[in-house]
Amino acid sequence: MRYELEVIAFDLASCIIAAENGATRIELCANPLEGGTTPSFGMIKEAREISTIQLFPIIRPRGGDFFYSTHEFNSMLHDIQQCRDLGCDGVVIGILKKDGSIDIEKNKELVSAAKGMEVTFHRAFDRVKEPFVALEQIISIGCKRILTSGLKPTVMEGIELLKELVNTAGDRIRIMPGSGVRSNNISHLAQYTNANSFHSSARRNNDSSMDFLNPEMIESLTHATLDAHELRSLKNQLDIYFNQK
Repeated sequence: MRYELEVIAFDLASCIIAAENGATRIELCANPLEGGTTPSFGMIKEAREISTIQLFPIIRPRGGDFFYSTHEFNSMLHDIQQCRDLGCDGVVIGILKKDGSIDIEKNKELVSAAKGMEVTFHRAFDRVKEPFVALEQIISIGCKRILTSGLKPTVMEGIELLKELVNTAGDRIRIMPGSGVRSNNISHLAQYTNANSFHSSARRNNDSSMDFLNPEMIESLTHATLDAHELRSLKNQLDIYFNQK
């Protein structure tokens, strides 16, 4: 495969849009306002039944930081087992220690629990104190890719570090730029960093389909979903770039 194009699905309709418009993989999440948390059993089960491409639920019990209690860690183990039972292709994880280092033992236990599934280390990486130390530790744990914006809010702000990470990682692990990846910058990002895996929300807000909305509630009831046009544009830009290489 010349490249990977992963997208986020915050609703089930996005799983169908992703497959029909050229995505390689779905990161399945709940709670977009908290940056994504573990979806429910029902959502994962239905997504697996309707998804024809790789499905990776995020294993994140809450929003906020990435330092977890024993009970939260146990819930992550249970969620990974659920994903295995439901036939998911992989999971997305990330646990840090209070000092901004990788919690090697806990992450290793999560990878072990995933067994036959692939594991991506998510943007907890962007909160580490020493990124190149963390890179080597994540490789040793057995993760297949790292989702990162280069320790900055967006990939374009973190593009220099992303380039260094891709170069240092080599073929040992995939560095997958994410956060602010859009069709108007993905070609430049690919060329500058030499990355071949990319992550985009390609998000838009859907208006409510209700015929009646209570005006006293003063709310729009929109929800995040995948923008099919933007996804096709992302894929088209990658096709053009990688066909020219």
